[in-house]
Amino acid sequence: MRYVIHAYDYTDADALDRRMQARPDHFEYIRQLKAAGQFILGGALLDPNEKMIGSMLVLDMETDEQLQTYLQTDPYIIQGVWNKIDVKPFRQADV
Repeated sequence: MRYVIHAYDYTDADALDRRMQARPDHFEYIRQLKAAGQFILGGALLDPNEKMIGSMLVLDMETDEQLQTYLQTDPYIIQGVWNKIDVKPFRQADV
């Protein structure tokens, strides 16, 4: 099952610093998901001034347990970058 994830950063004064500190670990984690065929697409959500305010990912997980593991182990979650996470099942249009 594919999932689209919108994750919004905390908005406190240190939020961007936490994001930048966690970023290398997050990228390495996402590279592992990509190698396993679980990462489809993703990137930063931006405000009108192009400041990073969150992330969007499309993941392909075979089981709900894999999704739950992801939601407990992504460095952006563990290191307090994301405040609100919205996960929805996603079906790509075949056009």
